[in-house]
Amino acid sequence: MGQIILSGTGISKSYGALRVLQGVDIEVHAGEILGILGPNGAGKTTLFNMISGDATLDAGAFTFNGEALRSEPPHKRCRRGIGRTYQIPKPYAGMTTFENLMVAAMFGASLSEKQANAFCATILAECGLSAKANLAAGSLTLLDRKRLELARALASNPTLLLLDEIAGGLTEEEARQLVELVRQIRQRNITIIWIEHVLNAIMAVADRLLVLNFGEKIADGPPREVISNPDVQRVYMGIEA
Repeated sequence: MGQIILSGTGISKSYGALRVLQGVDIEVHAGEILGILGPNGAGKTTLFNMISGDATLDAGAFTFNGEALRSEPPHKRCRRGIGRTYQIPKPYAGMTTFENLMVAAMFGASLSEKQANAFCATILAECGLSAKANLAAGSLTLLDRKRLELARALASNPTLLLLDEIAGGLTEEEARQLVELVRQIRQRNITIIWIEHVLNAIMAVADRLLVLNFGEKIADGPPREVISNPDVQRVYMGIEA
């Protein structure tokens, strides 16, 4: 395994009386794909929100590339190399697909307009969106909006990419296409943390799985080993051990 790119210790978050995360520890190694599983309400997206700066910690601490992640807002974390997608894609609907990427490249990756043009053209091709470059983002299909969500994150030039249920709501063939795209992204030496409910998709690419339940980590290890864990089968897959 590569060096640790992200670590979190004692990560905790509550909303009123609801404890969403309780003392979670996480380590992510450079170049790996870490899959995060768990039932709805387990705290998965909240964990992402605290890594990306969309939410603040109640307790615990993160380090990224050996430096503490303190109270930087999302745009500053983006410029440090943390990119993410959201469960529900929300592009700038009135802008074209290409313009959406340009915003991410110029303001997220701090590229000049000339640099951003070439960079975004490459990402459009990788994500299968070249033919949709001049279409309004709001007119895209669900699959293409998900592709755009991923492309926008890539246009910010991340070293750590957070993928939040990008396969959700897609057909089996569409999910297969996204898995292939994730494999391609990995070749760019981008570390990936992927929250997903589509088990086949995440099992196809993950090096390691971490499972949350009611805000606590209940398993962390090789995918086949984790899926065979009786606690995981009971809480995530609905199987009695």
